[in-house]
Amino acid sequence: MRDSRSYVIDSEIFWLIFKAYSRANLPDGAIRSFNRMDEFGVVPTVHDFDKLLYFLCKRKHLKQAQQFFDKAKNRFSLSAKTYSILISGWGEIGDSDKARELYEAMLEQGCPLDLLAYNNLLGALCKSGCVDEAKKVFHDMSKIVEPDAFTYSIFIHFYCNANNVQSAFRVLDKMRRYNLLPNVFTYNCIIKRLCKNELVEEAYHLLDEMISRGVKPDIWSYNAIQAYHCDHCEVNRALRLMFRMEKDNCLPDRHTYNMVLKLLIRIGRFDKVTEVWENMVDKNFFPSVSTYSVLIHGFCKKKGKLEEACKYFEMMIDEGIPPYVTTIELLRNRLLGLGLLDHIEILVDKMSQSSSHAIQELANIMIGNRAAHNTLRRDETDIESD
Repeated sequence: MRDSRSYVIDSEIFWLIFKAYSRANLPDGAIRSFNRMDEFGVVPTVHDFDKLLYFLCKRKHLKQAQQFFDKAKNRFSLSAKTYSILISGWGEIGDSDKARELYEAMLEQGCPLDLLAYNNLLGALCKSGCVDEAKKVFHDMSKIVEPDAFTYSIFIHFYCNANNVQSAFRVLDKMRRYNLLPNVFTYNCIIKRLCKNELVEEAYHLLDEMISRGVKPDIWSYNAIQAYHCDHCEVNRALRLMFRMEKDNCLPDRHTYNMVLKLLIRIGRFDKVTEVWENMVDKNFFPSVSTYSVLIHGFCKKKGKLEEACKYFEMMIDEGIPPYVTTIELLRNRLLGLGLLDHIEILVDKMSQSSSHAIQELANIMIGNRAAHNTLRRDETDIESD
């Protein structure tokens, strides 16, 4: 390739190679590619060095990244950005000692400290549980650079993970005073913690605040609250929240529908199951295997609702969606238990005539051929009905 005139080999080609090797968990390959850039007429720069370190750190190849940094750092004029990449990487795996060492080395090299470097150090300290030290760094940095919204969000995430809602709100109040706007991920972090602590009304207040301040809630914002309603069997509030999502232009997703349908079946509101299902169709939402499984598993466990389970199973087959093995086994066992062998034959016939080869193979499970179990997928961790 290097002898061909049809290709222009530049740094960006090597960035892709660094990324590919790192994602394949071959960090030595990424480093070897960097060391061979000269052979292809590309002189490595500090920017290429940063890219290699970034991809290695992103895939948590910190040992190799640090070793290469120590060997090659004298070849380039390093900036705070280079050190920040490694500080952030060590912080991600909770090694605040390594993060501190790099920070001290950065100071010794006389690199001008910027907000990115401070934020990465704060993140590393907080993720390692060293919040008191992080507060001291924050106090010192405030004399040099002005903290931004991300700076404060580091502390909010720490306090939420530590189940310290009061401290998280104190930081949020400071952001309000300085007119700093949290992003949707920071708001979601607080909302999720509030719901876990059964403070759902406060979660709604934050949802309203987001909208009033111009931060558009995403599906995770609503689903955190929806999970609370479904866990506490609050049917009316769950349905109202679905309506609000549509009004706020954030359509329910697979998880939303699965949670609500599971709740409705569990408490026996079968009329609402039909209503929600029809609403899905009206919104052009196409159910996946997990949504069908929620319905089938749910109805199989309800007395007198086996016909409904069969109906949705047939709908899934008609749509060409291969069911989970556990779903087939559950339905077959329920039908066998009631002596409904003719229903099993009907389902086997429908599966055998499907245009989907996977569904045709799964017909063996419905027949009761246990030998087929060894060759068919059983990875059904996505069923949300158990």
